[in-house]
Amino acid sequence: MSLKVKDLCNIIEDFAPISLKEDYDNVGLMLGDREDTVEGILTALDCTIKVIDEAIEKKCNMIITHHPILFKKPSSITNDTLLGKKIIKLIKNNINVYSAHTNLDSVKNGINDAIVSILGFDNSSILAKNFRAVKEAGIGRVVELEEGIQLKELCHRVKENLKVQNLRYCGNDDKKIQKIAIINGSGQDFFEEARKKGADCIITGDTSYHYVSDYNEMGMAVIDAGHFGTEWPSVIVMTKMLKDSLNSKGIDTSISVSQNNIDPYKIK
Repeated sequence: MSLKVKDLCNIIEDFAPISLKEDYDNVGLMLGDREDTVEGILTALDCTIKVIDEAIEKKCNMIITHHPILFKKPSSITNDTLLGKKIIKLIKNNINVYSAHTNLDSVKNGINDAIVSILGFDNSSILAKNFRAVKEAGIGRVVELEEGIQLKELCHRVKENLKVQNLRYCGNDDKKIQKIAIINGSGQDFFEEARKKGADCIITGDTSYHYVSDYNEMGMAVIDAGHFGTEWPSVIVMTKMLKDSLNSKGIDTSISVSQNNIDPYKIK
């Protein structure tokens, strides 16, 4: 059974509705022809040049990313900019690009829930609810532990389970953590919501000095496992959701996870 780009968009939006995106975000079909037949799908965290080259090599004319390639409206599309080079290369090679970002973060069994599960926690509630959602959805999750865990032990768990080489954190190593707010990616905008909900610790990425310094003074522990570290599972979650949906419809279009999902940061 053949699959058109427009059909694939509908399948993705069944499990990650566009209505769940944050107001600042841009999701959906970024680039392409809705009437194109999908020959192969490559999933990635970011649409980098290496990912585009991989799609060409693997004969995938559809790239699905978590981070949108078009986040802000470009003023021009030329080879003078990295974004321009990407767009021109994609168009020349007839490659379509779709992005599921904060809508995939928010949805039930999406990225936030995936991180909760990977960290070994069973139950969670939504940190910041999306009131436009028909079902329970929103940014961040809150986990309440029956038995507390020391901050140093929690840091170790985050490193091991998310497979990150290093992390930054603040707080007393022996502090007993009972309530955890988990926000994948850059979660600073939700720190105050986490504090109001009584979280002892926030697990997120991309924190900045002044935010962490202030919340440290207020007695809040913060674990920064990096943007990549807290979002690489998005590719796996997205791929599994898509495979399950395609299989249920009897569609055998090939789908593979990019080998170029790589954290740009190096640790010395």
